[in-house]
Amino acid sequence: MGKGSGILVTVRVQPRASRNALVVEPDGRIRVALTAPPVEGAANEALRVFLAEVFGVPRASVRVVRGDKSRDKVVSVAGITEQRVKAILQEATRE
Repeated sequence: MGKGSGILVTVRVQPRASRNALVVEPDGRIRVALTAPPVEGAANEALRVFLAEVFGVPRASVRVVRGDKSRDKVVSVAGITEQRVKAILQEATRE
C-alpha cells in the first residue's frame, strides 16, 4: 500500500468471459472475469469500470499501476479504506 496512492489490489484478469464477475479463490487470489477483449486497453478500461462499481468509488479512483499488458495486474483504488476492501472481497467469497 503506497502513501497517497490508495489501496493496492492484485488481480488476475480473464478477458473475453461470458459475463463480468469477481471471484475470490479459496487461496485468497482475486480473479476478475471481463467480457472485454484484451486489445488496445479495452480490458484494462473494463477492469477500471468494473472495480469502481464493485468498490463504490468513481472510475477515476481506480488505475492499473502494474501489468498493463499482463493478465496479472496491480490496481490502485483510492477513496476507500483497506477494511472496506476486505469486507467487499469477503462478501464476494460467499457468493
